[in-house]
Amino acid sequence: MPAFAPARGSSALTTLLLRPQSARCTIHCLPRRQAGRRAGVMAPMALSKQDELKQQAAWRAVEYVKSGMKLGLGTGSTAAFAVDRIGDLLKKGELSDIVAVPTSIATREQAESVGIPLATLKEQPSLDLVIDGADEVDPKLDVVKGRGGALLREKMVELASTKFVCIVDESKLVDGLGGSKDAMPVEVVQFCWDYNLERLQHLPELEGSVAKLRMAGDKPYVTDNSNYIVDLYFETPIKDAPAAAKAISELCGVVEHGLFLDMVDVVVIAGKNGVEVKER
Repeated sequence: MPAFAPARGSSALTTLLLRPQSARCTIHCLPRRQAGRRAGVMAPMALSKQDELKQQAAWRAVEYVKSGMKLGLGTGSTAAFAVDRIGDLLKKGELSDIVAVPTSIATREQAESVGIPLATLKEQPSLDLVIDGADEVDPKLDVVKGRGGALLREKMVELASTKFVCIVDESKLVDGLGGSKDAMPVEVVQFCWDYNLERLQHLPELEGSVAKLRMAGDKPYVTDNSNYIVDLYFETPIKDAPAAAKAISELCGVVEHGLFLDMVDVVVIAGKNGVEVKER
C-alpha cells in the first residue's frame, strides 16, 4: 500500500483546517456542460453558494492526484467538479500519464469531453485513488451514497482503490446514517421488484423505514445496469448500520445498497468557515 494511504478500519480521525479556495468555474450541471461543449460554446456562469462549496471540496481533493496515477472518477454534482478539474490540469500539463475508471455513463461522457484517458476495471483492476461525493457522512466517516443512481458501479470502483477521498459540502454531515431523512438507495433487479420492496420494508434491521420505488416521471427509474432502485426513508438514524447492510445484502434480488461502511479514507468538507479534511 502506498505511503499516503491510511490503514482501513482505524478509528482515529485527523482533522486539518484549510482556507477555502477561490475559483471561478462554469456551471457544473452535466447535461448543460456537455451540450455546451458539443456546440463549442461554454460561457461562464455564476455558481450558487452550495456549488461554490462543492467546487472547493472537489478542487482540494484533486490535490491528492499525482501524475502517473490510476484513478476512479465518481458520479454526481460534486464529483463533476473534480472531473473537470483533472481535465483542466491535464490540458495545462500539470498532470500527465493519468488513466481513470468512471463510475457511470454520465461520468464517462464528461471525462471523455475533458480529455481524461479512460479504462475499465478489467484493464485497471487496482486503482491508486478514487474521488467521489456522498449523500450523508457520519462521524465515523461511514457514508450513504447512490442518490444519483450509480451506487453499484461506485462501490465496485471504490473497493478496487487503495485510497477513497470523499468530497462533500457541510450540508451532508449527519449524526447517524439515515439521519437526513432522505433516501438510502437499494438497487434491485426488475424481476419481482415489488416483492423485494415488501421484504425490505419489513426487515427488522430497517425498522421505522419506508420503502418506495424510485420513479422517473411516470415510469420506474432505471440504473445504468438496467435495474430498479428502492429508496428507504428513515425517521431516525439507522440503529445498527452494519447489521442493516448485512440484512439487505442477504435478500436474493438485491444487487447493492447505498451503505458504504469502512470504505472512506479521507473526507474533504467545504463549509462557510473553510475546507476541513478528516482522515480515518
